[in-house]
Amino acid sequence: MLRSNVIINYELERSGLTLIQVVGIGLDGAAGLTYAVQQIVEQATLLVGSDRHLSYFPGHPAQRLLLGDFTQAIGEIKRCLEASDTGTIVVLVSGDPLFFGLGRLLLAELPAEHLTFHPHLSSVQLAFNEIKVPWQDARVISAHGRSLEELTQVLQQGVEKIAVLTDPTNTPGAIARLLLALDLPSYYQFWVCENLGGASQVQSLPVEVVIEQTFAPLNVVVLLRCPDVAQQLDLETLPLLGLPDSTFVSFSDRPGLMTKREVRLSILGELALQPGQIIWDIGAGTGSVSIEIARLCPTSQVYAIEKTSAGTALIEQNCRRFQVNNVISLHGRAPDILHDLPTPNRIFIGGSGGNLSHIMNSCEAKLASGGVLVLALATLEHLNTALEWMRDSSTEKLGDSAPRRPEGDRGWDYRLLQVQLSRSVPVGPLTRFSPLNPVTILTATRLKLKK
Repeated sequence: MLRSNVIINYELERSGLTLIQVVGIGLDGAAGLTYAVQQIVEQATLLVGSDRHLSYFPGHPAQRLLLGDFTQAIGEIKRCLEASDTGTIVVLVSGDPLFFGLGRLLLAELPAEHLTFHPHLSSVQLAFNEIKVPWQDARVISAHGRSLEELTQVLQQGVEKIAVLTDPTNTPGAIARLLLALDLPSYYQFWVCENLGGASQVQSLPVEVVIEQTFAPLNVVVLLRCPDVAQQLDLETLPLLGLPDSTFVSFSDRPGLMTKREVRLSILGELALQPGQIIWDIGAGTGSVSIEIARLCPTSQVYAIEKTSAGTALIEQNCRRFQVNNVISLHGRAPDILHDLPTPNRIFIGGSGGNLSHIMNSCEAKLASGGVLVLALATLEHLNTALEWMRDSSTEKLGDSAPRRPEGDRGWDYRLLQVQLSRSVPVGPLTRFSPLNPVTILTATRLKLKK
């Protein structure tokens, strides 16, 4: 029902006809505006907008200014404001002017007291309502005239709901290519929402299909993470070494918490694996390193130690996915859980839970002579702790309560490898590098006296 004329006149008076009225409009044109806003547009003496927006008012008597070059258009608006006989300037924009719209630029160039905004429904509002998903916790990214760098970071973080405002370069197809190139451990449902507010077409499509299709210029992409979806693996086509990150089931709340494939390859090389060994994987997370070792060395026994029950369940689930039976998943906190395990030939520490020094003490007490200890360290503090421990251990300054080194053991020979890697990702028709988090790999070999 239309509001009373008293309310309408109040809104017109409040708007101030000498101010700039910024009117959000949808694909339904003038019919989608409230009666009060329609009255404001009708009284305009200068109508500013794109060809499409101006076409919604074919018989309007006002002077028209095509909104092509924004700088030129704002300069013309400023000149109109300076004129003493200026009437009402109405700027027509899509949706909500202050939601990735022209409103921000207008506020940066013009006095705020000369601007009044009349928002319409935003395309993101319409998109989420079309797919019937609450969106108060969604991350909205504008790729309109921007790069896809922010989207890359958000996808790597595993954000659950993402809406992307596209442009002719950053199309749904370009976003789909990026999604495939990132090789994420999470699966995203891909929605393309076209012509929202008009003859809308909303569809969920496989990423591979999106790459091959062309969509209406006015579209929004919505990505919904589905952490519980695990695609069936074709084990015969998997590589012997360097399993893709996307093949592992990951944490639903921390999908990025996994030793990345490229870093995993470096770790496997530093471990210098041999058949028939006992290997500890401390802080195993999703079990990616343990599973790589188990597939490479089927006669070895791998103990995957994880302090969280969720992590232990993931390790067991991934072992079933890859059909490995030489990984033993252990739920417990290191170093307490280490004392009863068989003597290891190789130890990998991927997480320490704040107990790094104590864990390394236990590793020294248990590791076989000539064994190898490898640590993946993501922070400077943990690297410093590990280096101090190595220096103290080499000079036998671990203290009276620390396990003593076996007779004939000369301590450690260690080296550092800093891994700083970037993956190529598509940027429209071009390609750029997206960096992975740097990791320092410390490799220590237990020395022994020559006989």
